[in-house]
This record gives sequence, C-alpha cells and structure tokens, in this order.
Amino acid sequence: MVTLCVIPARGGSKRIPRKNVRLFRGQPMIAWSIQAALASGCFDQVVVSTDDHEIAAVAQECGATVPFLRPAALADDFVGTTDVVVHAIEQLVPEYASSSLVCCLYATAPFVRPEDLRSGHALWLAQEPSRPVFTAATYPFPIQRAFVINADGGAEMLQPECYQMRSQDLAEAFHDAGQFYWADRAQWLGRPQFSRGTVPLILPRWRVQDVDTEEDWRQAELLHQLLDDSDQG
Repeated sequence: MVTLCVIPARGGSKRIPRKNVRLFRGQPMIAWSIQAALASGCFDQVVVSTDDHEIAAVAQECGATVPFLRPAALADDFVGTTDVVVHAIEQLVPEYASSSLVCCLYATAPFVRPEDLRSGHALWLAQEPSRPVFTAATYPFPIQRAFVINADGGAEMLQPECYQMRSQDLAEAFHDAGQFYWADRAQWLGRPQFSRGTVPLILPRWRVQDVDTEEDWRQAELLHQLLDDSDQG
C-alpha cells in the first residue's frame, strides 16, 4: 500500500498573514510539519498542496514535494480540508493506486511528533474494517458548564441542568486536536465525516495548541520552547 502525506498550505491566511511561512522559533512554521512527516518514516511521499509560489519554494527546501499548484478556486476562505485532499489525490492519480493511504497533516501543527504519526498509522491499520483516525484531546474544563454572554451582557449557561452536578459526574469531553487525519483513498473520496465511527488518537493537552491568533502564536512558541527544554533536560 502506497502511503501519502498531504499538507494543505494556502497563501491567503487572514488572521495571521503568511503564517505558513512565518518564522516559528527560528524556522518557517510549515517546516515543523514537514520534518515530522519525513522523520516518521510513514510516507512514500510528503506533498504540500499550495497556491503560493513562496510556500512552494519553502516546502521544497524543507524536503517536501510540490508536484502541482492548487487552483485559486480551492484556496479561498470557504474551501474545506477534504476538498483539498481530494484534489491532491486526483492530481496524483494514476501514480497512486486505489489502495493508497493518505494522511492530511496541517501546516500549522508545530507540536506534531513523528511518533504520533506512527501511532495514528498503526491505529488505522489495527481497525477491521478500517476507519479514519484523527487526533483529539480532552477539554481542560467540563464543557457542560459552558456559558454564553446574552444580549443583556449577562452570563447564560448552555446546559443549566448541569450547574449543580459534581465535576466527576459529568462525562469527559474531547475535541479535534487539529494535527492530522489518516484515511484511505476511498474514504477520502467518500468525504469522511470525522465524528461518529471515526477513531480518535488521544494526545495530552499540553501538546495541543491551535494557532489562529497572535495570542495563540505567542503561547505556542512559549510552550514549544518549554517542551524542548524539558526534552533536552
């Protein structure tokens, strides 16, 4: 079975401009994902799907391949990740057989580790029949006690019936960690929904961080440095 890594990386990020190639702890953000993919030993090819020439050049310098440039129609704010992966698969056919396995790895996942990619691969292989695998982590606080700010400026619980319940009596909740997704070619072309029936690979919360705002970026850099110092110590 041919195993492919697809890293989506468009050039038009809005909240953090050029974030895929902005320096994160001394190297382009996308470099961390490419390096983890290459070091994992899981893939026959690590492909970056981008519409941007600068990102393409940086990706190639980091060791990934860029066999095509993504069309503008697949690079706006409303295109989903699945569409990008399906396009990459279609561009690489007939090079890759119908039995190929494809991992979508985000370009802004500096906490991803080669061993996590290997664990996700092994978890996918262990399913019978196979099911898509994605990374997940626990919420740090019971989501049943979440609230919104109403029109009057006051707090309003989403689940007021849970207010008096003890924390230990509330079901533990998880969220998509936003690092990578394993599925075979047929599952991607069938446009899988990463919810019911898919299999989560649980990561520790301290290795999960969205990077969507400047505050996220700063927090991610601090945590990344701390983890590096801890690993080296």
